[in-house]
Amino acid sequence: MLLLNVDVITERISNRKAKEVYELITRQTTVSKIDLLDQSGMTVSTLTRLLEELTSQGLILESGFGASTGGRRPILYEKNPAYAYIFGLEISRTLSKLVLVDLGMNKLETKSWAMTEVMTPDILLPLIAKEAQHMLANHGIETSQVLGIGIGAVGPVDRLSGVILEPSYFPASGWRHVDICKWLTEALQIPALLDNGANTAILAESWYQRTQSFKHLLYIHAGVGLRSSMVSEGKVIYGAVDMEGSVGQMIIQTDGVAHRNQSGNYGALESYASLYAIERAAKSALKQGRTSALVHMMEDPEQITYMHVMEALKQNDPLAVEIVTEAATYFGIGLANLLNILHPEKVIIGGPLIAGGDLFFQTATQVAIRKTYYYPAYQVVFSKGQLGDEALAIGAAVMVMNQLVKA
Repeated sequence: MLLLNVDVITERISNRKAKEVYELITRQTTVSKIDLLDQSGMTVSTLTRLLEELTSQGLILESGFGASTGGRRPILYEKNPAYAYIFGLEISRTLSKLVLVDLGMNKLETKSWAMTEVMTPDILLPLIAKEAQHMLANHGIETSQVLGIGIGAVGPVDRLSGVILEPSYFPASGWRHVDICKWLTEALQIPALLDNGANTAILAESWYQRTQSFKHLLYIHAGVGLRSSMVSEGKVIYGAVDMEGSVGQMIIQTDGVAHRNQSGNYGALESYASLYAIERAAKSALKQGRTSALVHMMEDPEQITYMHVMEALKQNDPLAVEIVTEAATYFGIGLANLLNILHPEKVIIGGPLIAGGDLFFQTATQVAIRKTYYYPAYQVVFSKGQLGDEALAIGAAVMVMNQLVKA
C-alpha cells in the first residue's frame, strides 16, 4: 500500500517525455522553447504539445519573454511553485524539524522539537502530525494540494519499507524498527518517503546548486556521529546497504580508543571528531586540573556538554580552542582519506560541529588540503552549504518532489 501511495506522485505526469521536459525546466530558473529544443532533442511539434500539456496541468508557467535574436521574442517557461506543497521532516538525535515548502522549495513554515529523553516515537509522531495539520490550516492549503511528506532520518533505514531500523545514541527509547512512513501516511493521508538524513541533505544542497557546474558532490554531517552521502550527476549514490554512518568508523589510529559505550572500531574517526569526542576531551582535561572558563560553568566535570565548550570557545578560552582544533585536525585527516578515494569536485560539511563556529571548519579543511595526494593539481571546493541546519528537512522535501519526474 505504501508503494502505491508513492506512485500517486509519480503518476501526476504520466508521459515519460513530459517528465523529461519538466525536469529540464525545473533545473533552470527560466528557459525558452528554443533552449528546450536544443536540450531535449525533440521535434518542435512534440515539444509544443508537451509544453501545452504541462501548462494546462498547472505544472509550469509562461513567465514572460526572453531577449530577441532577430525575430519574435521567445516565451520563457518556469516551474509553477504553487502547483503543490510538500512537507520535509528531519529526525535526528539532537532535534527533529518539520518544514512546509512549495514546489519551488520556498519555505512557508517550520517547527522544531528538541530530542530529549522523553521524546519517544509515541510522543513525537503525534506532535508532528498535529503541527502539519496546523500548518496547512494556517496557509489555507487542502490535503489534496500536498504531494507528500519526505523524511530524512538517522540511519540505518529501510527506504523501501519506510522503516527506521536500529539507530544509535537517541536520548529517548523506542527508536528501533519505527514504521514511520506508514504511521504518517495514515495520520496525514498523504504519501510518505524515507531516506537517511545525509542523503536528503545532499539532495537539498544539490538542488540549490543545480545551475552550477558541479557534478560530483560529497556531503558530511558532523554531530553526535559522522554521516556521509555522495551525489553524482544529480543522483544519490546508494550502496548495497544503508550504512551512511559508516564513515565515522574509518580507522585513523589502530591502537586508539573506542567510541561511546565501547561500540564500533577502536581508533575510529568518530572517537576523535564528534560531539561526544569533544565532550570527553573537555571532561578529561578538567579532571586533570586544567585551567579553563569551563571550570566556572559546571562544578562537576562530568556535567560538561558540547554547548559549554562552544560557549567557552566564544570567549576564546585556550582549552576550548585546543580541544576543538584537535578534533577538527582528526576530522581533516578523515576528510583527506575520502578525497583521496572519491575525488569529489565539492565537499559540503554540515551539522552541529560546523554550526559551532569557523574554527572547526577552517582547521579541518586546511588539514584535508595538505593531506590530499594530488593537490594542487586536484582542486576541491569546500562549503558549509547554503541551507545550514535546514538542509536535511528541505532535502526530504526535494526527495518527494523528485518523484514527479521518476520514470
